[in-house]
Amino acid sequence: MNELAITVIGRDRPGIVADVAEVLARLGANLTDSTMTRLRGHFAMTLICTGPAAVEVEAALASLAAEGQLLATVRAVTPDGDVPPAGEPYVMAVHGSDRMGIVAAMTRVLVDAGGNVTDLSTRLTGALYVVLAEVELPAGVADTVLDRLHRTAAELGVEVTLRPADPDLL
Repeated sequence: MNELAITVIGRDRPGIVADVAEVLARLGANLTDSTMTRLRGHFAMTLICTGPAAVEVEAALASLAAEGQLLATVRAVTPDGDVPPAGEPYVMAVHGSDRMGIVAAMTRVLVDAGGNVTDLSTRLTGALYVVLAEVELPAGVADTVLDRLHRTAAELGVEVTLRPADPDLL
């Protein structure tokens, strides 16, 4: 079995997820992990599946991209297997007035403490900017990280929270 990383991006329209999933199912590809979102009217999906060779999947997805509305890429990847968490799970939420560098500064604090961002989403609604990130932090550093996050948030003029995540809910 081949493990494939697939991305599909383009102008949003109803039915993209169903179209992609049907193509993969017809090929016998098993969709194992995926994420999909709409970003200001644009569709973006990334998924991992197991199944046929990358060239076969790319050829089958080409029909969806034929009208120029979607771009699909397929890449063979090496399976990681079951990877144990690198730390304790937390959720970081940031909100405040939009300005350049919020994501860069806040995630740098996490990385400098040995943390890893495992999922991140941002939204801009009017002037309000919101960041929601799932992170793994090394054991015992959360209080220190939270202090540093608060200092960085104050410099940026935003608010931040960091709370333990229930791993069963992630």
